[in-house]
Amino acid sequence: MHFTAHVSAAFAALLVFFVTVPVWAQNLVIPGVAQGPKLGEMEVKAYQKIPKTKVAVQLTSDSHLARELRRQVMVRLSQRGNEVGFSGGNVMRMDVSFFDLLGGGNNRGGGTIGGQPDYAPPGSNPRMALPDNAIRRRDAVTPPPPAPTLRITLTLYAVDGGKVLWTATGSCATQADNAQRVGETIINRIFDHADTNNVGDAGCPI
Repeated sequence: MHFTAHVSAAFAALLVFFVTVPVWAQNLVIPGVAQGPKLGEMEVKAYQKIPKTKVAVQLTSDSHLARELRRQVMVRLSQRGNEVGFSGGNVMRMDVSFFDLLGGGNNRGGGTIGGQPDYAPPGSNPRMALPDNAIRRRDAVTPPPPAPTLRITLTLYAVDGGKVLWTATGSCATQADNAQRVGETIINRIFDHADTNNVGDAGCPI
């Protein structure tokens, strides 16, 4: 009798757990994972003002667009009185992502027709096509952005200890041939409001 009662109580507890998980999981905030501003906005988190010391601007991925936009970041840092370079001093990591899901890729590298990666040698057997409908929860699928999207993220670390001093991110919908001009606009908007925590318009061209 006692064994049956314990089993019933344990089963009831498990049932309550699985029923209530979706409720609290929807509001779960994972520490350290940035949510980021909406498309068309920029956000600055100034844990402290950017120190007037040397800043090394380092790209997380190398591309022509990223190198051109890094130049604008270095210009704005130098206007603040910072010595800038590629090494030494505090480190500002810069991530430039251009996503064109409707066009079939992004600036981090794409594949050839048929699904082959860029590094595959000529004449390689094509990879098997993936299923058109992946097995996953349909309510968890994030719809693609309505247009090609440029996103820039800047994170400033202290040279001694690696503490995050300052972060900023911004994004705009833009076509590839206009991405550099739009990126410079995002960067300028960020540095125009670099000294305080704020969320605002990224200055995306209409």
